Amino acid sequence: MPRPDHIRALHTALLTALRGLPVFPLSRTKLPAVRSPHRDEPRATDCRGACGRPGHGVHDATTDPDRIRALFALAPWATGYGIACGRAPHHLVGLDLDVKHGTDGMAALHALAERHDFAVPRTVTVLTPSGGRHLWLTAPGPVPNSAGRLAPGIDIRGAGGYVVGPGSRTVAGHYLLEPGTAQHPLAPAPRALLLLAAPPEPPPGREPAPPAPRHPAEKRAAALIRFVLDSQEGERNGRLFWAACRAYDAGLGDALAPALVTAAVHTGLSEREAAATVASAGRLRASAEP
Repeated sequence: MPRPDHIRALHTALLTALRGLPVFPLSRTKLPAVRSPHRDEPRATDCRGACGRPGHGVHDATTDPDRIRALFALAPWATGYGIACGRAPHHLVGLDLDVKHGTDGMAALHALAERHDFAVPRTVTVLTPSGGRHLWLTAPGPVPNSAGRLAPGIDIRGAGGYVVGPGSRTVAGHYLLEPGTAQHPLAPAPRALLLLAAPPEPPPGREPAPPAPRHPAEKRAAALIRFVLDSQEGERNGRLFWAACRAYDAGLGDALAPALVTAAVHTGLSEREAAATVASAGRLRASAEP
């Protein structure tokens, strides 16, 4: 018998898909709930669904109600759902405004808006368990992900990323629509905000350099992922737990958790074990907060 949290997540995911936003099931750790079909393969793979089987995280996201029900049926433990960002036709941009670790993402966004002369649009807004907000905006094309690059407390979920949908339950609590915003149309992201979010153009006459972290938070995230990838047998779980704790200490835990799990799977841990380790680090840090 499906649990109430599972039924609620499926129902709200189907409603969200009606808005043209592709969805997929999440576990209580906010990680993809359908297990990877490649988890027991001896070599890591970069398959994004070309194999035709479900279990590729955000790449499973769909607006087809039959496929959504089928995905949830494969993961009866799912208590939430993710919404894929950057997909046509809306090219959803999720502004993740955090209030943890002394930051106030909403205040930072308003300060940014005043400095660059744009208005913060009224749009669908989701309240997060930590007291933050997700603002849903549209863009004319894909926008890159970033963590803290615009300002402390502001993360952008763009192409290849996802936001947790309202009606989801996680280990941290419930994600809920902010009262009065459910019927708002998805507002276009202000042009000034899109320009700030865009990666800088390479200097004229030079070959584009490989992407490199530019913001301290991005450098920190890359270092933690590399720390996990460099794990040897016998130390993989310990290094993953240490990296996850450091990520949560830096306010990057929620954004970095999927990448840490993926890195751990590449070293040989199972996806289930890696997700449990990252979730354990999140609970530890949450219990230590005043």
